[in-house]
Amino acid sequence: MPTFLDDLPPTPARPPDSHKGTFGRVLIVAGSRGMSGAACLSGLGALRGGAGLVDVATPASLQPLIASFEPSWLTFPLPEDAHGRLDGSAFSLIADRWESVSAVAMGPGWSVTDNTRSLARLMIEQCPRPMVIDADGLTALVDQADAWRKSPAARVVTPHPGEFGRMRGVDAKVIQADRVEHATEFAREHGVIVVLKGHGTVVTDGERIVINSTGNPGMATGGTGDVLTGLTGALLAQKMAPFDAARLAVYLHGLAGDLAAKELSQPGLIASDLPSFLGPAWLKLQELRGRAGG
Repeated sequence: MPTFLDDLPPTPARPPDSHKGTFGRVLIVAGSRGMSGAACLSGLGALRGGAGLVDVATPASLQPLIASFEPSWLTFPLPEDAHGRLDGSAFSLIADRWESVSAVAMGPGWSVTDNTRSLARLMIEQCPRPMVIDADGLTALVDQADAWRKSPAARVVTPHPGEFGRMRGVDAKVIQADRVEHATEFAREHGVIVVLKGHGTVVTDGERIVINSTGNPGMATGGTGDVLTGLTGALLAQKMAPFDAARLAVYLHGLAGDLAAKELSQPGLIASDLPSFLGPAWLKLQELRGRAGG
């Protein structure tokens, strides 16, 4: 199974005559009351991943907070229930929005309710754009596994072992005992790309398998997966093949974590550090490839 730098796909080109439309537009559907940070971290991951435009769609009561957090993205409000969680009527607004974007990311900080279960299924089955699904978006689809095969475009799922255990109907310890087999089988059965996070993150489309070599225990802290969600969405928006986008996102995400830990220490690393180190990670990758002669 490949683990080496020279197996990574090329990074998206940046032609001299580019404009923001060249690098795609990501729609991120994220957040609920008490979990606005998930939307912010995903948005930062997408911006630092090179997307030309990033739209963050979130429950209406969170919009002012998220809009003030970072001036580089666009925000728009979605209907919410009395507890600040996405309402089922949000689907039509999201569907209108995805017509003008290149890729979609969903799930971080959603909370799991009947509304989000319904919303997740509708988005999986109807969104015509490549999509990355994480966190509560995955949990919302437990017991709805038939939805994956109805997807009209590529789907990248990014569970940690606990989430993947729920998706597989087994304990996380069972997943950890044979990570490659479980990830590969799920990807093959459901026609998705699986990014099974953790030490030696597994990336597979059911046939190809890559074990990531970057990252460290300092990244085992809340919110780091949200950054990966946005980063993966950005690479999908730049028209990378979905399997390649997942591989490169995981590598860069872990490399950013390694650079952050070197400067800040593993115990001192927090999720909001990672976006700031994605820029250096891009440069480090370029340097490493230069040394390798490619």
